[in-house]
Order: sequence, then C-alpha cells, then structure tokens
Amino acid sequence: MKTLSFYFMLLLFTCFACTQPKQEASTIPESKEWLTFKGKSNSKKIVLISGDEEYRSEEALPQLAKILSNHHGFECTVLFAQKPEEPGVIQPNFQHNIPGLEALANADLAIIFTRFRALPDEQMKHIEQYLLAGKPIIGIRTATHAFHFKDTTSHYTHWGNYYEKQGDTWQGGFGRLVLGERWHTHHGHHKHQSTRGVVAQEATNHPIVKGIANGDIWGATDVYGVRLPMLPEVQPLIFGQVIDRTGDFDENDRFFGLRPTDDKIATINPASKEPYNPNDPMMPIAWLKPYQLPNGKQGMAFTSTIGASTDLLSEGVRRLLVNATYHLLEMPVPNKAKVDLVEDYQPSAYNFHKDEYWENKQLKVIDLK
Repeated sequence: MKTLSFYFMLLLFTCFACTQPKQEASTIPESKEWLTFKGKSNSKKIVLISGDEEYRSEEALPQLAKILSNHHGFECTVLFAQKPEEPGVIQPNFQHNIPGLEALANADLAIIFTRFRALPDEQMKHIEQYLLAGKPIIGIRTATHAFHFKDTTSHYTHWGNYYEKQGDTWQGGFGRLVLGERWHTHHGHHKHQSTRGVVAQEATNHPIVKGIANGDIWGATDVYGVRLPMLPEVQPLIFGQVIDRTGDFDENDRFFGLRPTDDKIATINPASKEPYNPNDPMMPIAWLKPYQLPNGKQGMAFTSTIGASTDLLSEGVRRLLVNATYHLLEMPVPNKAKVDLVEDYQPSAYNFHKDEYWENKQLKVIDLK
C-alpha cells in the first residue's frame, strides 16, 4: 500500500513538472573564436560578420551588437577573421577564415561587414543557405565588395566583386545581386571630405528613418560612389552630402581633422584643386532592395555605405542601423530607438595595417567583449 502511494505521488510530481514552462536555452554557444551577447527570452537572433582590412569592422560590430543586445534584447553573435592556427586572435588581413558561420542556420538576421573575403566553400555554404532561405540581411560599407575569389577552383567565384560574365544573374557578384551595388568608386575624397546624411524626399515617412533628421548622420568616411540610376528595385533612403573640412588635416586624429560641425559643402576637388560639384547629384548611402538567389526564396536587404567604427560615434548612424534591424525583422520601429553607446567605446581611425601590426597587437576576440 505504501509502495503504491509512493508511485502515485511520484507520478503526480512528474506530471506537474511536465506542465511547467521550460526556460529556453540560448542557441549561441560560447567560444573564444566569437562573441556572444545574450538576449531576452525568445528574442530574435542576429549574426554579425566582421572581416575587413580598413574600416575596423572588428570594432564596429561588437559595439553594434552590444547596443542591440543591451538596449533592445536581441541575441547576438559576432564573428571575426582569424588564422586557423591562431583561434581567438583577430587578423583582419587574413581573408580565408571566419569561424562560426554555422550560427546562420538559426539566425533571424545577418549583418555583414566584410571586404574581399575568399572563404573556403565549407564556410561560404552557410551564407549561401541563409540567403537561399530568403532571410534578411544588412550590409555595411565594404559589404558591397564582401567577396573576391582569385582561386577559380572555388564554387563561389561568381560571388566575387569582379565577376563579369555578361548576362549572368550573378554579374557583379554578391554586392550587385543581393545588396544592389558592388564596389564602384570613392565619390568623396578619402580622409579629406566627410559624409553628412540627407533623408531622401520619398523616404521621409519610412520606418527606417524614424527619429532621424537631415544632418543627424555623419561620418569621417567619405561617400562611396554608386552607378546611377540604381537598379529599379532599389529604394534610396539616405543620400550622402560631401562635406569639406574646415580644420587642418591630422593623420593622428581618428577623424583626420574632420568634424561633425563642418558645414562647408564641397565645391573644390582636394586632389586637383579644380572646381567640382560632387553633390549634383548626391549618391545614395543607404537603401533597401529585395533580393533572390537563383532557386532561392525572395528576401530583403538593407545596405549602408556609412558605418565604419568611427562612424558609430554618430548617434544618427547608430539609429539608422538599429531602425533597419527592426524593420528587416518585421518588428515595429521605435519612434526614437535607444542607441546610447555601451561602455567606453574608443574606435580606431580607419586605415590599412600590415600583417606585422596585427601580429604585434595580438588583439583577441575576448578583448572586445
């Protein structure tokens, strides 16, 4: 009798335990090769892919992930370029390895900020599968030329920026097909002219520009050129006004002497000293584009050619990227999204560095947590 009572109570306890809500475990594994930022329960999952030699994506994307996680509750994974023999040590110049891309299988949004990567097929297939599923993607700055494959044995040479097969869907590579433009040119003068954002007249009521006024977006990175007219399906949201410096050039300053308060609209080419008007017409620097890989589902891409690590010191740039995140996740965009910097953010000036610089620096993934 006592034995029956014991088993009866055990059965009741088991049934009770089964009816209790389970705490959902994070799908983001911990590793020294990438950063993880936990979100709220059942939050959307975002994978941020860094890997460029110039604009310090390895600094920009951890800060963006902190903002998205701390202020908005998204679960974020940040990936980095590194040599296979030195896992956990960031080497932006190494173009052939970004571990952790398998996290895209469970991602709701991908944010890519790479430049001329030539990743192995087993890594590229994770990006391909993500895009074939028609999931949303945000491309930042050099993402227009995210890939470049000199090795023609790769199954992904057609993703490269310089893929030129006439009439091929992939002509112009990943940048053109997915984001709407590949690498074209510098429109403003590198390190001597800055970018000020102007909201496109047709986009003043678009959710992505909520809380953003003309002039709120500023960066010491110059305006990228695009081919006009852009593809018919592209929707420009922000144009980039080319601004001259009013102070002196300073190689040791993270803004090279440029300032958000500069108000001199460019009229003289800093290189030739000849009169010119780079603002007629202005270049789009942020836009939306539907994309579809061959045999894949249709998805949506947002591209911003402003977004270097120092550009994130601009509240307007941060808000643009946060707003785009909400919009691509099909979530209501806040009227004025919280975009305060998290912790002490001191980004480096954009620049190329030789391999020796990174070997001496020994910047570890965990250093950016």
